Amino acid sequence: MSVLSVDEVRAAVAAVPDPELPMVSIADLGILRVVDVVDGVVRVTITPTYSGCPAMDAIRDDIAAAVAPLPVEVETVLSPAWTTDDVTDAGRRALAEAGIAPPSPAGPVPLTLTVRCPQCGSPRTRELSRFGSTSCKALWVCSDCAEPFDRFREHR
Repeated sequence: MSVLSVDEVRAAVAAVPDPELPMVSIADLGILRVVDVVDGVVRVTITPTYSGCPAMDAIRDDIAAAVAPLPVEVETVLSPAWTTDDVTDAGRRALAEAGIAPPSPAGPVPLTLTVRCPQCGSPRTRELSRFGSTSCKALWVCSDCAEPFDRFREHR
């Protein structure tokens, strides 16, 4: 049995992909809060994107698998609440590369008149449905290329 260093444990947990958005890690999505190793036990704190997120059990299992055979305790905290401001720049790029319009970056709230199509870059888009393939996305369509796409919903 090989022994993982604390840095290797943190890197392994941070690299766990989100089960609903596998193109981003839980670290890049911003739900990973703390990773510690105390007396040989990996202690991880995560915050769901919303309080009823069905992916939390799968994320706990994936965290345990990432650092096996070490014992793991995963705590879910709701405060401070997760917001789309927690998504890293790398996470925003990964979402865009996967064809999902990412949330706008943190900072002053811009006046959003449109969402750019992640396929062709056109600003001529419209929301088809507030509900997309998962609870954290909405379904949009581009008027220029006619491609539908998911948009990561803003949560602030």
